[in-house]
Amino acid sequence: MSKTDLLSKIENQPFGLIDKLISSSSKDAKLIEAKHQKIIEGACSVLFEKGYHMTTIRDIAKACHMSMGQLYHYISSKDDVLYLVHKHMQKVWYEYLERSHLEKIEDPLQKFKEALYRSLKFMIENKKLIQFIYSESKYLDKKHLQVVLELDEKNVIGFWQNLLREIHKSKPLKGDPDFLGNLIAFILVFLSLRSWTLRGKPQKKIIDSLLDFILRGLGLI
Repeated sequence: MSKTDLLSKIENQPFGLIDKLISSSSKDAKLIEAKHQKIIEGACSVLFEKGYHMTTIRDIAKACHMSMGQLYHYISSKDDVLYLVHKHMQKVWYEYLERSHLEKIEDPLQKFKEALYRSLKFMIENKKLIQFIYSESKYLDKKHLQVVLELDEKNVIGFWQNLLREIHKSKPLKGDPDFLGNLIAFILVFLSLRSWTLRGKPQKKIIDSLLDFILRGLGLI
């Protein structure tokens, strides 16, 4: 099955500094991708438990069932690992959106509503991943942080901005689409970052309330 433009946007990185960010002794792109995925899966298991600052490269190698030498064939630092986890978060989010076949929805407003609904569910189901990304990215060095911010701006904020621009052509929004796209990206992570305040509340009610809040704020209902 061919990949949609949505997922290809993530997989067809790099842009900017990304192509120079992670060096590898291998020239086999498929092997590198497979090893990076193995590193992501192993690293997340220990990073979520210990946090970025307390996790060592040796911890990550052990969690990935790789020797230190093997690990260093595909990454050179913990910053590389955190960058890979950040990119992974965006990829699995796009894959999650793909399941609703957004590319087949022609009406921009309906596409936006479906993307919002799917994204809110994603934030609930991937709480640990989102919490880790937002709490630990501060440890990145300047070079890696620059790339991570670029990824976020193009793939997350840019995703919402593009949808809102399309809506704005036929139905004026209450504000600038670029600013509102940035704001929506921030509002969505509330479900992960403040989940402890929502204990005992039905998931459907929470999602419906946030959907209503966002759509009313934009002037779409």
